[in-house]
Order: sequence, then C-alpha cells, then structure tokens
Amino acid sequence: MAGGWSKDGAVQDQIDASVDEAVNRARQQLHKGESLVDCEECGEPIPEARRRAVSGVRLCVTCQENADEHRSEQAGFNRRGSKDSQLR
Repeated sequence: MAGGWSKDGAVQDQIDASVDEAVNRARQQLHKGESLVDCEECGEPIPEARRRAVSGVRLCVTCQENADEHRSEQAGFNRRGSKDSQLR
C-alpha cells in the first residue's frame, strides 16, 4: 500500500536498509587475525575456548561486556526520522 508520494514497499525498503547497515557495522567491528592470549584492556588471560570461538579476540569477557555496554549507550538511532528527512 502506497501512501502519498511513496512507492509500494517503501517502508520495507527502509527496514531492509536499516538491517543491512547494522549487519555491515557489526562486520566492520569484528577483529581479524590472531587472537591475543592476554586481554589488551586489563591484561588478564583470555581463556583458550574464547580464543578458539572468536577469531581475532582482543578482550576478555568482562572487558568485552563493558565495551559493548558503552557502545550501546552511544548508539542512538532516530528510527522515526524527521519530516524533512522523509521528504528527501
């Protein structure tokens, strides 16, 4: 169902674009290469199971949780957008 000047499926296109952006952002944050033996933040040893499960891991679980929490606090989305942005 189209509304006004928007084409059919415009809302789904916006949803798909948001999902694609989130996936690309997550992929860019993945580390590549050799995993570290010790956490680069606190210096504690990183368990071998974690190093095998996550390639290129650089932080222990505790430091990674802190980093993820800090990142989620800063990642504010305006999903509704302003009327001006919808008119472009």
